[in-house]
Amino acid sequence: MAVDDILHTSQHPLLHSSGAHANNNKKNINSVSLAKWVLKFTMWIVFLAWVALFFVIPTDFGSELYADWIGATNGSLFGYTGSMLLLYSAPIIIITFLAVPYLLISGEDQLQLQLQLQEKKTPRFRLWTFPVLVDGPLGVVSAAELIGIILFIVFVIWDVYVYTAVILGTLPDHLIPVEQCCFILIHLGLRLGSIGLDCFAFLFLPVARGSVLLRLINIPFEQAIRYHVWLGHLTMLLFTLHGLLYVIAWTIEGNLLQNTLMWVDLGVGHFPGVISLAIGLIMWMTSLHPVRKKKFELFFYTHQLYVIFVVFLALHVGHFIFGVSAGGIFLFILDRFLRICQSRKIVDIISIKCLPCGTVELMLSKPANLRYNALSFIFLQVRELSWLQWHPFSVSSSPLDGKYHLSVLIKVIGKWTENLRGNILNSSRADLHLQPQTKITASVEGPYGHELPYHLMYENLILVAGGIGISPFLAILSDILHRTREGKPCLPRNIIIVWAVKRSNELPLLSTNDMESICPFFSDKLNLEIRIFVTRESQPPLEEGQVHEATNSSPPVSNCCSMSVLVGTGNNIWFGLYIVSSTLGFVILLFLLDIFYINPYDISSWSYKGLLLVICMLASVFIFGGVVVGLWYLWERQNAAREACKDDRIMVEKMQHDEIVAHRDSCHQKLASSINTYYGSRPDFKDIFGDISEKWGYVDVGVIVCGPPSLQTSVAKEIRSQNIRRQRHHPIFHFNSHGFDL
Repeated sequence: MAVDDILHTSQHPLLHSSGAHANNNKKNINSVSLAKWVLKFTMWIVFLAWVALFFVIPTDFGSELYADWIGATNGSLFGYTGSMLLLYSAPIIIITFLAVPYLLISGEDQLQLQLQLQEKKTPRFRLWTFPVLVDGPLGVVSAAELIGIILFIVFVIWDVYVYTAVILGTLPDHLIPVEQCCFILIHLGLRLGSIGLDCFAFLFLPVARGSVLLRLINIPFEQAIRYHVWLGHLTMLLFTLHGLLYVIAWTIEGNLLQNTLMWVDLGVGHFPGVISLAIGLIMWMTSLHPVRKKKFELFFYTHQLYVIFVVFLALHVGHFIFGVSAGGIFLFILDRFLRICQSRKIVDIISIKCLPCGTVELMLSKPANLRYNALSFIFLQVRELSWLQWHPFSVSSSPLDGKYHLSVLIKVIGKWTENLRGNILNSSRADLHLQPQTKITASVEGPYGHELPYHLMYENLILVAGGIGISPFLAILSDILHRTREGKPCLPRNIIIVWAVKRSNELPLLSTNDMESICPFFSDKLNLEIRIFVTRESQPPLEEGQVHEATNSSPPVSNCCSMSVLVGTGNNIWFGLYIVSSTLGFVILLFLLDIFYINPYDISSWSYKGLLLVICMLASVFIFGGVVVGLWYLWERQNAAREACKDDRIMVEKMQHDEIVAHRDSCHQKLASSINTYYGSRPDFKDIFGDISEKWGYVDVGVIVCGPPSLQTSVAKEIRSQNIRRQRHHPIFHFNSHGFDL
C-alpha cells in the first residue's frame, strides 16, 4: 500500500481533520520533535564527555585537568567526595534526569508515532539489528554491541599502556632489582584496580530492570543482562589481577600477612578489600555458565552477596574513590527499591489452565493504566513454592486483549514449574470433590520490555520460535489483529511464523488465540503463513486432530488485588519525581552529615566515610524516594477505586475469556489452511530466507527470534549471509532476539 493511500485511508480518522487542525498538528509535531532533538543532543554530549573522561584521565593532559578540577571544587562543603561525585557520577544522573522528559514527550506524541509507522522507508543498515558475530562465545553480537565491546577493550589496553609507561618512567634508579620488581607490581596492581573501578561504574546499569536508561535506548532487560555478564567478567578479571599482583609483591617483600590484615584510617584499607575480592570471586565462579546451567539456585543465592561486596568495596577504597562508581550503584538502588515495593503486593490470579502439552496458562489481574507491549515479560513469584525465587516469563497476551488482565504461558521444564503444575492439578481435583482448594499466591515484577513495539515497525515480519518461544508471538499476532480491526497504527501485512517443536502435543498452543474472534476475516487483511517443524516425530500421531481437554481452575479472587504500576513502564511523571526527590535527598543528607557530624567531629577515616556515603545513598532512596512512592501508591489505589466503580472488571473479562475458550475450535479450523506442518525435520533457514527474499523483494524484513541460543545463532548466521550476499549496502533482514538464557 502506498504512503498516500495509507494517509487517506478511513482506518485512520485522526488524519481526516481540517486544514487548520492539520497545520496545528504539524506545528505540534515539529515542536515535539525539536524538544526531543534538543534533549537527545544534550544527553549525547554529556554521555560522550563522560566516556571521554575515562580515556583522558590516565594521560598527562588528563592528570592536569583532574588536578585543576580538584583544586577548583574540593574547597566546597563536600570536599574531595563532592569533586569525585560531580566528575564521575553526576553525568549519568544528569542523563537520567533528561531521559524522563524525553520519554514523557515520546509517550504523548501519538500522532507522530502514527506517521512514523505509516512512513514507507527503503531498507537501510541498522547497528542494533545487523548480526556481526554469530559463532563466538559471546553469542549473537550486533554491530552496535561489537562497537561497545571494542571500545571497552581499547579502553583497557590504552589505560594499561599509559599507566605502564608512567610506572616505568617513575621507577627509582636507586632500588635493587627485587625492590624495582615489587614497585612495578604494586603500582601496576593499583592501576589495574582503578581500571576495574571504572568498569564497575557501568556494571549495575544493565541490571536495573525498570531503568529509565534502558527504556531510553530501547534495550529490554533480557538483552541488557548479557552486558552485565560481559562487564562482570572484565571487572572481576581486573580486580583479581589487582589483588594477585599485590599478593605477589607482598610475598616477595615477606610481609604478606601483615599487609593483608592492614586497615588504616587514612588511606586504602587492605583487609576490607580482601573480603570484597573473596566475595566477588565466589559470585564470579558460581556465575560461570556450567555452574549457572546445572546449579541455578547456587548461582542465584550467591549472587545476593553483591550487597556485602559493595559495602566492603566502599570500606576498601574510601569515600571519594568510591564516587567513581557511585552513580551506577545509586541508579540500581532506585530500581531495586521500587521492585521491592511492587513485589510485596499480592496479585489476583483470574484463571489457571493446565494444557495437555504440559504448559500452564495464568491470567493475572492488572490495572487499566498499566501499559506494556506485546514483547514484554514479567518476573513471577509463587510464595507457596518459594519466597525467594523469581522466574521470567514472556507475556502471551496483547495489551489490547483486555484492560484488566495479562496472560503468561509457563512450560513445565524444571522443579519449580513442576511444583506449580502439581499444585494446580491438586487444586482442581479438590474442587471436583468439593474440598478446599490449594492456595496459589502470586507476586509480579514488571512488565519489562522494549519501550517501542518494534514488531509494528515492519511491513514484513518473520517470527522464529523454538518450543515455548511461541508465547510472545501469540501476543504479537493478537496485537496486530486488534490494531488491524480497530484501525490503529500497524505496518505488518505479511507475517511468516517458523516454529520448531519437539513433539506434536505442543501444537494446540497456537489455538490459545482466537484470531477470527479478534479480527473477523483477518485473512483478507493479513497474509499469515505458519510453518511448523516437529523435530522428534517422523509422522503425525494416530490421534492427530483429537482434542484434549485442558484442566481449568478458577481460584477465588478479591477484585481488588491487581498488579502494581510502580515498575516497568509505569507513570513517567511519578517516576521522574521519584528520581529527582531521591537525588535531592542524597545531596541534603550529605550536607547534613558534613555540617552536623563529619566536620564538627573531624571524621577523617576513609573507610568510615565510605560507609557513611553508602548509608546516605540508601537512606535518600528509602526516605525521600519512599515518600514519593507512598504518594504514587495512594494515587494508584484511587485510580483502582474509580475503575472498580465503573464496572466489575474481573468478572467481565473472565466471561470474555470463557467465551474465547468456547470459540477456539472454529478458529483452529480457519487457521488450518495457512499452517504447514513438517515432521522429522528441522527448519532450513537458508531455503526459508531465500524464498522469502524472492517473494517479498527489496523491502525491510523484521526477524524476531525467541528460542534457545542455538536457534538464535542459526537464524543470525543466515541473516548475515543473506544480507551480505543480496544487498551489501542495504541489508533487508533485521535481527532481534527475545527470551532468556538462564
